[in-house]
Amino acid sequence: MSAQRALLPRSAPAASGISSRSIAALLDRLEARSGECHSVMVVHRGHVVAEGWWAPYSAERPHLLYSLTKSFTSIAVGLAVADGLLSLDDRVVDVLPDHVPAGISEQGSRITVHHLLSMTAGHPTDSLAEAWELEPDDLVKGFLSLPFAAAEGARHTYDNSTTFILARMVERVTGRGLPEFLDERLFKPMGVDHAEWDRVKSGAAFGFHGLHLTTEAIAAFGELLLCGGRFGDEQLVPRAWVELATSRHIDSEWILDGSDQADFAHGYGYQFWMSRHGYHGHGSFGQQCVVVPSHDLVVAVTAQGESQEVLDAIWECLLPGVEQVGSAQDDEILADRLRRLSLSPVPGSADPGRSAGATLDASAEGSALPDGTTVTIDPTDGGWLVRFESLLDVEVGHGTWRESSPLGRPVVAAGAWQGSTFVADLYVITTPHRVRLAVDAEAGTASAIWSTVPLTGPSLELHLRSPLMTRPDVG
Repeated sequence: MSAQRALLPRSAPAASGISSRSIAALLDRLEARSGECHSVMVVHRGHVVAEGWWAPYSAERPHLLYSLTKSFTSIAVGLAVADGLLSLDDRVVDVLPDHVPAGISEQGSRITVHHLLSMTAGHPTDSLAEAWELEPDDLVKGFLSLPFAAAEGARHTYDNSTTFILARMVERVTGRGLPEFLDERLFKPMGVDHAEWDRVKSGAAFGFHGLHLTTEAIAAFGELLLCGGRFGDEQLVPRAWVELATSRHIDSEWILDGSDQADFAHGYGYQFWMSRHGYHGHGSFGQQCVVVPSHDLVVAVTAQGESQEVLDAIWECLLPGVEQVGSAQDDEILADRLRRLSLSPVPGSADPGRSAGATLDASAEGSALPDGTTVTIDPTDGGWLVRFESLLDVEVGHGTWRESSPLGRPVVAAGAWQGSTFVADLYVITTPHRVRLAVDAEAGTASAIWSTVPLTGPSLELHLRSPLMTRPDVG
């Protein structure tokens, strides 16, 4: 793949006033506790002081942001407001009158841009699945049809539908698709020419999810926010909107898996979370754009892990090193480590010449392929070709990563024989997710299990198609 143009200047940590030992401590923590980290970029005083990708992830590859997408939709709203096309008091029923259900409640008719941005419409839980089930072809109408549990503006409830509706309102008043509008007003002026969007079946961008960007583009977005909407010599987003969007508007309580999440309990802005230090845009499985104005610091992370663990690592390992004196020797040690970051290919032997065939058992939770799929493994030069019946073929390397794009989106894979079992990791490399394939040659059975099931469903075939077009029932 061709190299992307640098969006931000570079500097050694010591020259920028940050300790490379603190960055190394951050890497130690991320590798030890936060699941599977895919990339990290640290920006201090406007310069990238550390950047690394765990192979097979790489600098030029866009990565799925999940709900970090919401923060970009917030900026699109701010641009529409700045253009005089939208206001915080505009009601959904006035901007999207063709999506208003018959017999809408009084509260439904009062929902405004402010309520959507702050997720304070009043639904008791995330309305996405229920609204889509109620109105499969019109999420806006489904959202407005559901009963409310609290007065608008009174309580924050994390609700994906609100951002979907904001995207549709921006499109209505601007006459542009959300991706095209952000390309013109934000990405292209920043030098970002690779933004990719997943879409619903109608072809519209989700708005609340589905944006793919490189790690540097995420970091550049954070730097734009830190600079009050200014990037280089251009004021791309009004400073007033950045300050408004990244300020606390409502209390928040964010509970995952029964445990308190400290950096999700400091309040919610306009599609941004307030943190113990600064604020952050957040996406599932550890996609983070962290902005700490008090330390002139931006951290971008892509991962398959827990976001709170990523944030804990930044506060406890990295922050103490800001404005600390470092050395050129420490910088060199860190740079060498960053160059060598890698996830481990599956261990085992190549067993050249060995083929196998099996039938896939999809009874285990998180199966990526249909039950009964025929799986065949044939050796190739330095690896294997794995065929999943008539669905797709994937190339797998031994001790190294091999890339193929059977349905449009790339898979990067490595595998090995472990006794009578062939094991391979298939990374859907533009997402946080991978599939572990295990083929028992003696038993003639196979499994293909997601490490973490994508929020858009378990079908591997679906996630390898470009563009991905689906209807996620996510929480």
